[in-house]
Amino acid sequence: VRKISSGVGVERTFQTHSRLIDSIEVKRRGAVRQAKIYYLRERSGRSARIKEKLVRK
Repeated sequence: VRKISSGVGVERTFQTHSRLIDSIEVKRRGAVRQAKIYYLRERSGRSARIKEKLVRK
């Protein structure tokens, strides 16, 4: 989870099977080429957008 608080980037990571997490809900899927998208940390605004992946039903 990442957000900007008072002009400072705050990031928190959670273990997948942590007891703190009740459920995980996928809101949108994005088309990216890398598994780890750490390169988005330095970007802001339009350059931080990920092209949305269309999901067939």
